[in-house]
Amino acid sequence: MRGGRRGRYLTEEEKANKPEVTLELVKRIFSYLVPFAPQMILVLVLIIVSSAFSLLPSLLTGRIIDDGLIGRDFNLLVKLIGLSFGVLILSNLIDVLNAQLNTWISQHITLNMKTELYYHLQYLSQSFFSTSKQGEIITRMTSDINGVQRVVAGTLVSFIQNVSLVILALIAMFQKNWILALLGCVLVPFFILPTKYVGKRRWELTRIAQQKYDEINQILNETLSVSGQQLVKIFANEEMEYEKYERTAKEMTELNIKESIAGRWFRMVMNVFTSIGPMLIYLVGGYLMIIKGNDQLSVGDITVMVALLGRLYRPVNSLLNLQVDLIRSMALFTRLFDYFDMPIEIQNSPEAIVPANISGNLSFENANFHYSEDKEILKDISFSVEEGKSVAIVGPSGSGKTTITNLVVRLYDVIAGAVKIDGIDVRDLDLKFLRSSVGMVTQETYLFNGSIRENLLYANQNSKEEDLIAACKDANIHEFIMTLPQGYDTQIGNRGTKLSGGEKQRLSIARAILKNPKIMILDEATSSLDSISESLIQDAILPLLQGRTSIVIAHRLSTIMSADEILVLKEGRIVEQGTHRELLMKNGVYTELYETQFRKALDEHLEIEEKKQKVG
Repeated sequence: MRGGRRGRYLTEEEKANKPEVTLELVKRIFSYLVPFAPQMILVLVLIIVSSAFSLLPSLLTGRIIDDGLIGRDFNLLVKLIGLSFGVLILSNLIDVLNAQLNTWISQHITLNMKTELYYHLQYLSQSFFSTSKQGEIITRMTSDINGVQRVVAGTLVSFIQNVSLVILALIAMFQKNWILALLGCVLVPFFILPTKYVGKRRWELTRIAQQKYDEINQILNETLSVSGQQLVKIFANEEMEYEKYERTAKEMTELNIKESIAGRWFRMVMNVFTSIGPMLIYLVGGYLMIIKGNDQLSVGDITVMVALLGRLYRPVNSLLNLQVDLIRSMALFTRLFDYFDMPIEIQNSPEAIVPANISGNLSFENANFHYSEDKEILKDISFSVEEGKSVAIVGPSGSGKTTITNLVVRLYDVIAGAVKIDGIDVRDLDLKFLRSSVGMVTQETYLFNGSIRENLLYANQNSKEEDLIAACKDANIHEFIMTLPQGYDTQIGNRGTKLSGGEKQRLSIARAILKNPKIMILDEATSSLDSISESLIQDAILPLLQGRTSIVIAHRLSTIMSADEILVLKEGRIVEQGTHRELLMKNGVYTELYETQFRKALDEHLEIEEKKQKVG
């Protein structure tokens, strides 16, 4: 386990979650090998040839002893040693060729799986990404698929190689002498059983020690950081933390000692059995030659049997551990196939419509939506926004405002009813055309780790330099960009960490302007910003909305009041609809929101303006 190595034994969790190995699963796994069938056959042939060649030096040892040394034929001795050396070199060259070919096959299989899975993930619905853990998705794309390479290059090849070695070694042993061959087969378990017992014991100790090691790292990370040390000192817990560290470190030391001692006992036992095996072969062989007068058995033959016995141990031991590798391999493929089998819920209609152009008339007709049947999100939503007009949506948190915007671009599809653009159901429109016709600026701006230019061009790869500059000027961000050392080529860090919230938001607006959509969606684009940033963004929003059909979700009264119509959502329903003045006169939900949220924001805004005037 330590150093990232996997144990040769299954954990309790692995035992509990063992996949069901079915013929269908095996066929599906081998379907990834089919395109590389010629190369796989060549690998199989090379493995068998290499295994045979690797046994030849052991077999030639008999002739070296009988014909060369005992027969006192020096020329033959030189030839046999030269032949053994040549076979050894050839066997290793075949192994190198085989390793290269096997690496090529395994790399291309994983390449196919990676690209296929990445493509599949790109088209899964937004609900998959909102409910799945990001780390789990990355693990599937990286370590799990890389594990496939280890299965092909390691487990599969190792199995074939070990089976070949065992079969060829047994054939050679029985050809020499069936009695000594049977004795060799009886001795094999004496090599294996100590290995499995002590190996399992060492693995358990190593696993527990690794857990303690993780505990120590956790203690160090928490208590030796700046914030951690401050907390320890504030609560005067230095002694407590020291005792915790000392106790854990002692436990880990004791486990390390046990592991080391177990390893030494293991080596001692193996040395004993390694010596006993050949001794028994020599004893029985000597008995057959000396006492029974077996003329068909020579000293060289006995030596060959001893050498072949040693060649049997490693492959047999590996084959006995095959169950562990097999279960882990099946679990690996099962996890990957779980992702491959996830349905792509948002798909193009077989007869998807690609209009020459759209005007941007947007309507919701009795739209209903839920993530799960026991909790409705939107209920019977109906409203329309004419070309070039804007609608603001307000309501308490969790009322379904953002869900409405997600339905427009088909991040989700309605459960009932319809969302239409120019009278066409969005589910009938070509998905790429639909999403290229709608722009979104969200509260949480996402920027890629790259330059400002690269992030802007993500909206439109064909944009020219003057287009970038014009969009950034409209978004009130151009002047700031020009103050940076590398201008538009400035790297902004992961998720734009080198920029402030307001700068990221204005960059997002510039990106939306470059897209030049017919329909624009603003989802709380000015929320959680300081007054200066908000003012700059409000100015940037004006050219973004001009002449476009727009849906605006906002907490700022000024943004809401500029809309042609306001929708008030509560518990997934439109409970009020009208202009700012009309809604205030109803003295309903909007009035309550105005008094509790918008009025306060407006008073703060007016107070800031008064201070500015006084300073001026």
